[in-house]
Amino acid sequence: MTQVAAIIGGGVIGGGWAARFLLNGWDVRVFDPDPEAERKIGEVLANARRSLPGLYEAPLPAEGRLSFHSEISEAVTGAAWIQESVPEQLAMKQKVYRAIQAHCDPAAVLGSSTSGFKPSELQEAALRPAQIMVCHPFNPVYLLPLIEVVPTEQSDLAIVARAEDILRQMGMYPLRVRKEIDAHIADRFLEAVWREALWLIKDGIATTEEIDNAIRYGFGIRWAQMGLFETYRVAGGEAGMRHFMAQFGPALKWPWTKLMDVPEFTDDLVDMISDQSDAQSGMHSIRELERIRDNNLVGMMRALKAQDWGAGALLKGQDQHLSAQAGMVRHVADLQAGGLTETLRRAVPLDWTDYNGHMNEARYLQAFGDATDRFMEIVGCDAAYIASGGSYFTAETHIRHIDEVHAGKVIRVETYCAEGAGKKMHLFHQMFEGDRLLATGEHMLIHVSLETRKASAPSAQVAQNLERIATAHRALARPEGLGRSVGRK
Repeated sequence: MTQVAAIIGGGVIGGGWAARFLLNGWDVRVFDPDPEAERKIGEVLANARRSLPGLYEAPLPAEGRLSFHSEISEAVTGAAWIQESVPEQLAMKQKVYRAIQAHCDPAAVLGSSTSGFKPSELQEAALRPAQIMVCHPFNPVYLLPLIEVVPTEQSDLAIVARAEDILRQMGMYPLRVRKEIDAHIADRFLEAVWREALWLIKDGIATTEEIDNAIRYGFGIRWAQMGLFETYRVAGGEAGMRHFMAQFGPALKWPWTKLMDVPEFTDDLVDMISDQSDAQSGMHSIRELERIRDNNLVGMMRALKAQDWGAGALLKGQDQHLSAQAGMVRHVADLQAGGLTETLRRAVPLDWTDYNGHMNEARYLQAFGDATDRFMEIVGCDAAYIASGGSYFTAETHIRHIDEVHAGKVIRVETYCAEGAGKKMHLFHQMFEGDRLLATGEHMLIHVSLETRKASAPSAQVAQNLERIATAHRALARPEGLGRSVGRK
């Protein structure tokens, strides 16, 4: 049964929450009196559809249903998760909670996106204070994984634990804040940097662009994959954190910052910052800036995934979760009789597209190579077998490009085994988006000994598994295009 999330307030953050839930298979109901809410969320959702699937090698579940409601009661009744993202006005939020709790399931998660209020303030005058907690995200919510989960002593810990479990299932990282505090954890760091940046601009030391460059070309990238303390631990060399603190600790007493001395928000300072920001980024629309941001985030996070590090480690774990949900075949014993073998199902990421806006030639080969690897795994030529000294090397490849495919689309590959005897493994892959044929890849592979690097017979079990599939496939219709040479469609 599809779960339901209710989004109360459909601005930038509420729209991001709606996209994250929707693309993870939840039905989403939105309440927002803004007559432009449907258009705004639609634009955010379009960006999310384009970028989020590319974080994963496995496909996301089928998208849920999105609906808009004129009454809070319609949106929250029966919802398992209710996320409040209304403006930062305490009286308004407390009024909204009373309206929500008059109609919602008492066991539902009721989270607030607030960055400015503590959960105890939100719980004041609520019908069920134990149900309310802070679930503070970071923009864009559909891509960034951090959620600061802040309960109080009144909170129902069973609801808090369920909230954290749901967040993990959606590929997010719930950071439980041990004690409530103004601005939680991450925004306190941001405010410190923001204060210092205001002084640097006011004193004429740097412009908005120069400050941003100092972050994005230096410690920002470093922090993205290692955080603060681990970065400093590495800076301490072999002696570690203790050496770092001994060496750099005295600097804390030097007058480097003005963190406790905030400049006045005069008209001159506001104008200066606004003018510099316009000069820096005014040539791009907000949506263009969002797409540029999303491209960069996807590229960085996919790169981190290749290293199984930081946010990339979360993506790798989510990939495994999504692959298990999708029911991908892992062994010959799991194959269904009478059909071709599905060897790949995944979304096309942003960095697989070229200047023509569709998947580039190298990625077709990568997709077919991944399909070959899966087929090898199915017949028993897996990591353990390869470690024992045997594998298949590709001797010949022929790819036909039939139709184009774009970023975010889910492709699948079906594999026909044309020959599986002796040292040879002859595969014919067909790539589809839905029922549309995109490309075919024909591969001749030879079994080799990794010790001698020469052709050799596979193990009896691998040979038996391969012959079993080849025999079953010979009973099927020969795929169109098998054996054709270059230039022949």
